[in-house]
Amino acid sequence: MAGFLRHYGTLIGMAAIVLFFWIMLPDTFMTARNWLNISQQISMLTVAAVTMTVVMVIGDFDLSVGSMASLAGVVAGILFTQGWSVSSALLAALAVGLAGGLINGVLVSVIGILPFVATLATLTMYSGAAFIVSGGKTIFGRDIPQSFGDFARSGLQFGTLADKPVVLPWLTVLALVITALVLTILELTTYGRRLYAIGGNAEAARLAGVPVTLLRLSAYAFTGVGAAVAGLMYASRVASANPTQGAGLMLTAIAAVFLGMTVTRHGQPKVLATLAGVVVLGVLDNGLTQMQVDSYVREVLVGLIIVLAVSISALGRKAIGLR
Repeated sequence: MAGFLRHYGTLIGMAAIVLFFWIMLPDTFMTARNWLNISQQISMLTVAAVTMTVVMVIGDFDLSVGSMASLAGVVAGILFTQGWSVSSALLAALAVGLAGGLINGVLVSVIGILPFVATLATLTMYSGAAFIVSGGKTIFGRDIPQSFGDFARSGLQFGTLADKPVVLPWLTVLALVITALVLTILELTTYGRRLYAIGGNAEAARLAGVPVTLLRLSAYAFTGVGAAVAGLMYASRVASANPTQGAGLMLTAIAAVFLGMTVTRHGQPKVLATLAGVVVLGVLDNGLTQMQVDSYVREVLVGLIIVLAVSISALGRKAIGLR
């Protein structure tokens, strides 16, 4: 019973949440349109969380992803105002994410600063940089190319329902592609296996010839680029960029990974498990929003559910003798 709860407690909880909202919102919750809307709502979190998984695989974490997402968004926005093409501005913003991730990696893997301290410091740095770049203002309106905003408002049509087109948002498609890419890298490549080896025992991996420092550096770079992509997706969705738009991304991304870890063997971070955690948080937020629950109450409920899921997993692991 303990092992069953450890592996399936979160999934059972997700099913219970879905059933609850289905009962409470019978006319809107289980519709195809609502689930497509949920998929778009969680697309940015999905990208941030699955790329965060790469860092958490090695036993670290990155507190700066939210501010990095904001910085990437405003960098693209400022470059748009200066006449840069969409592709050039996006590449520059991704380069900023890569640079930010590399800075985190150097601080942690080369200098040896604890991940919490290092990324807490860069969280503040990148947030301040976002305000400096944007002048503390929101960039919107005619400064944002229409094609950039249209990306988030369009999608891939794959049929009709009740004589209305069913469209899978491009943001969702992008999130699924990135999830598949990270899944392939972590599960099917030597690089991914080495990252898991570092997370299991970094010193043993080093003695086995694994370039621990370089791989930790690359993991942070990966997460930095993922944060930048998430920030650009959000900017596209709202057709604007501001220095605080990624503020809540870090906590929810880490929460999604931890929720996913409650259903994996030995509590390892896994991409598909992280995706399940993202879906739990997305469904919960969508349902509570439709029920017009106050945002502060929603935050309390989300926190309680995370604590409950992790507690069930921990108790289950303890009961069957796992550490």
